[in-house]
Amino acid sequence: MLFAEFLGKKILITGDVGRGKTRFTRCLLMEALEMGYGSKITVIDMAPRQIFINCLPVGGKILETDKFKVRYLDAGDVKTPRLSAKSPGELLELAECNKRAIERLLRRFIASPTQILFINDVSLYLQMGSFDLLWSAIEKADTAIINGYYGEKLRDDLGSGISERERRLMERLADKVDILFRL
Repeated sequence: MLFAEFLGKKILITGDVGRGKTRFTRCLLMEALEMGYGSKITVIDMAPRQIFINCLPVGGKILETDKFKVRYLDAGDVKTPRLSAKSPGELLELAECNKRAIERLLRRFIASPTQILFINDVSLYLQMGSFDLLWSAIEKADTAIINGYYGEKLRDDLGSGISERERRLMERLADKVDILFRL
């Protein structure tokens, strides 16, 4: 089992749209559950509901909450700023809305951490969110498995600068983790 090799480490899984980041993270989560770690796991799901762009899946929640016994913190109706916005102003507004929803979850985790943390779609938060707050949450866990977008297909941000910020902070996160997977 691969998850056992990741205990005590911070792992980041990156890739472009449709590369299997969430699927790989879900497999690791299932392994952790099979190993009996359920009560020691928090999942922070920052992802929007799955949509399809040119037959490619974009986003998607990591699990169905009622089937598994883990602490599941879901950001709810997360927006897809680059895919939904019609103007730079609207794009920034959507990203800010996501930031506020996700920060509540990060603060909840920091106040009451678990040994193992899974984060689905961290890059969405990094469009506007605080890297320091995110890293504070990650540091609270002994083991952190994180995935996020790092690619080219969603680069168009209507000139808002969000894509460059997201990319820069994903690179900063990649520099801080123990293991980086590029899918």
